[in-house]
This record gives sequence, C-alpha cells and structure tokens, in this order.
Amino acid sequence: MNERRLKFWGWGWEGESATDAEVDHLKRTYGAALKVGSFPDIPPPAEDEFKLPIPRLSPPDSLAAICSGDPYTRLAHCMGKSLPDAVRMFNRQAPHVPDIVAFPESEEQVSALMDWAGDEGAALIPFGGGSSVVGGVEPIVDDAYKGTITLSTVRMTGVVEVDKTSRAACIRGGTRVPDLEAALKPHGLTLRHFPQSFPMATVGGMIATRSGGHFAMLYTHIDDLVESTRTVTPAGIMESRRLPGSGAGPSPDRFIIGSEGSVGIITETWLRLQDRPVYRANAAAWFDDFYKAAEAVRAIAQSGLNPANCRLVDAAECQINGVSDGSCHLLILGFESAHADVSTAMARVKELVADHGGDIGDGGNAKDAVDRWRMAFIRMPYFREIITPWAILNDTFETSITWDRLPDFHRKVMDATRTAIKDATGQDGIVTCRFTHVYPDGPAPYFSLHCKADQARMLDQWNIIKSAASDAVIDNGGTITHHHAVGRDHQPWYEKQRPILFGDAYRAAKQTLDPAAIMNPGVIVN
Repeated sequence: MNERRLKFWGWGWEGESATDAEVDHLKRTYGAALKVGSFPDIPPPAEDEFKLPIPRLSPPDSLAAICSGDPYTRLAHCMGKSLPDAVRMFNRQAPHVPDIVAFPESEEQVSALMDWAGDEGAALIPFGGGSSVVGGVEPIVDDAYKGTITLSTVRMTGVVEVDKTSRAACIRGGTRVPDLEAALKPHGLTLRHFPQSFPMATVGGMIATRSGGHFAMLYTHIDDLVESTRTVTPAGIMESRRLPGSGAGPSPDRFIIGSEGSVGIITETWLRLQDRPVYRANAAAWFDDFYKAAEAVRAIAQSGLNPANCRLVDAAECQINGVSDGSCHLLILGFESAHADVSTAMARVKELVADHGGDIGDGGNAKDAVDRWRMAFIRMPYFREIITPWAILNDTFETSITWDRLPDFHRKVMDATRTAIKDATGQDGIVTCRFTHVYPDGPAPYFSLHCKADQARMLDQWNIIKSAASDAVIDNGGTITHHHAVGRDHQPWYEKQRPILFGDAYRAAKQTLDPAAIMNPGVIVN
C-alpha cells in the first residue's frame, strides 16, 4: 500500500492545498460579496481525532495481503469530496467507515472478494479516484449487512494494448487518467477526456459514473469513447465484443456505463482515442445579455463547427472567480485539431458571435480572462477545505435542458435556489450559471451557489437548498445530473426522472448479476 496518499479530509493528495494568494483572494471575495467578516483558521482534522469502530470483518488468509484495516486507509475511503463530506470531516465526524479496504490486483482477487462479501453478508463498495461529490462511495448500509468492504481499483492499472491502426487502447479499470495520458503520449495519441477530477480519476470510475470531460462539444461524455467493457460481477464476468458500432439489440456497454458499481467492477475497457492536437485557436467574447449569449451558443452548437470549447460563464460567476468585474457575461471559445488548421472555423464562429451582439476579444484582455477562468476551474476543488471552516456554503449542481425551454428553466431554477438560500439561512446568497457542455438540441447549465451559513447548522441548511434546487430541476424538465453521477444524494430525484418500468427492469437485471445485493447498496436501485 505504498501509493501516494489521498487526503482523507479534502481534495487531492497529501501536501496539496490552496496557495496563500488564493486564500487571500477568497477572503476578499467573500468578504465583499457575502459580508463575511471572520475567517477562522481551523486546522484540518488529524487521523487521531476520529474514534473509529472496531472492524466487524476479518479477511480470510487468502485475501489478507490485499486488505487493510488501518485507520488512515479507512478514513480515506469513508466518503467522497462533496460539501457535506467536507462539513462532516471538519466537524471530526465519520459516521460510515468501511470495516476493510481491499486493493485487488487481478480479476481473480475481485471475484474472491465478492465471494467473501457474499458469504459474510457484507456490502461491497467500489472506489476509484474517490472524487465523488454525490455520496457515491460512502458505505451507507442498513442493518441487513454484517459489515462493509470498500474495493479500491487502483492496483489494477496499466495500458494492456494500443491499437494505433484503429486508434484505440485496452486499459485496466484502475488506471488513473494522468498515467494513461503519459502512456499514450509516445504513440501520439490521447483519450482527450479531462474531467475536473483529472488528477485522481480512474478509467473505470469515469465509465461507471458517465463522466463528462472538459470539452464542450462532440466527444463530451465518456460514453462517446467506450468501445467495449469487461466487468466482474458476483454472477461472473460480462465482456462486450470490441466493435466500432453495433445495431445488435440493446448495448451491454450502455448498461454498464453509469451503473456506479451497482452490478460489478469494470476491470478492463477498450477506449477510442484521438491523435494529439497540433493546431489550436482560442478567443473570448463579452455579452451584456445572458440570453443573447445563449442564442449565440445555440447558433454555434447547430453550425456543425464543433469547437472544443464553447463555455458561457455568467457575469456573477466571472466576478466571484476573479475573472472580470462582473459587468458582462463571458463566452470562451476554442478549436483544436491534429490534422487541419482551425483558423477558418474560428473565423466563422466569430461571425456567429458578432451576429448575436457579442464583443469579440482577441487581444491580451481576452486571453487574460480565459487564462484566469481556466486556472479558477482547475483550482476550485481545493477551495472547499478553506471556506468550510468559515461556514460558507459553496456548492454546484448541473443539468441539461433543450434550447426551447432554457430561458424559463434558467429563471425558475435560479429563483428557486435564491429563495431556498434565504429560507435556509435568513440571508441573501449568490447563484451563478455557466454552460459546461452544449449540444445542437440544448446546453448543460451548471449552477453554483454561495452563501453564509450557521456553523452548527451547515448540513441542515445545505439539505434545504439542495432539495429545493433538485426539485426545481426535475419539476421543470431537466435531468438531475449531467456529469456528476447519481450516487446516494441524487437517488430520490433520479427515481422521479427515470420511467418506473425501467427501474423495475434494472432491479431485475441487478438481481441476476448481483443476487445477494452486495454491490454498492442504495445506488441506482434500492
């Protein structure tokens, strides 16, 4: 167990955190925006501040070498990286800790762990990069289970084969994305899928959670990149045939993509790759009106030009992230290609932007704004552990909606969230919106909220706001999640979104693949 350790209480690896300059920026921002006057310096929790229950399980001799019950390992696998996770960690609370954490290195060991869990009546919780922000990895089970085993995939790593002719690679499920990119670079290839959790994300975890990457159009979801999957289930191994496409009935890959460990562990996959880009062009545009900017984005999305980046960031989000003074909405544009100059495509997109009233910026100011936004996006996850001790709630929720419904949807979700903040905290907060991905038929709005909370009531206040925002999303026709997965936090709204018969069918399929119901109970199906 010698891998670099994840922080159990915050984002990233041990030794990583926000810089002093970033902390000063956060103090200035929240001091001005939310009238916060006190910034207590509460140290992060230490391992010895948690009194963990004695493990209820003991691995058999055949599995003992790949299992750990030490306190740090159990704490590092007891929850994800969401706002409520951070609040509980800084309150020195870890209510659901796995009894054992297992690190299998082979499919045979995965199967043996499943057999052991079934024999013991224990739940088996899959764990990849640990970056879940929806309660997807927390071992919350009822008394029907005799214990919990978290199965980490990070020992099942490596690129098994590269098929440069077909531009694809066979990759083991526990491979972290930076390691994958490093292995592909000598071949001139890239997966070109970069979620915000990139430093920690695993290939199998991205498939299991239907990850959305950084790029705005074309190959935006991991779905677009999966050629085949190999999954170990309690009932046996299920492997799909490697094909560029197939019309042969419902897709076994689509069944596994987004299954969130509810039926098995993705141990291997063939993924479609891209040639590494050579040609790039970037630009930015400013808009006075958010909905006019959205119309420009729609025109771009329906043009067939498919820019790699087409991210609309509203004025309030620009201001709170130090991108601009908050007087205008920012549209970030980017093209890249491995094979052809992209200047003509960029020129056409600029014309579309100008047609919709956008002020195109090509000079230093535009580049500075884009660079500031990019850095803010990369560094955002590190800020939660700084502001949580200040009793500041900063959370996000994302969805998608068709273009015809966007204006009404956007207004209602924004209003519902603002009202919920006021109801929960007694104070006004800030709600912002950006488009993370766009499609010809609609965008993926990503909402952020910022408000001052009561330190003793942060979880209760978060629950009020989260529930109201989720209700507004579902009641107005959106999806409960676009790229952050379902987990346990979104399960009630996912059950409203999906057809009842589909839920019944999935439950029956889970019964076949996981007859003892050991796999990640409470996720996808109850």
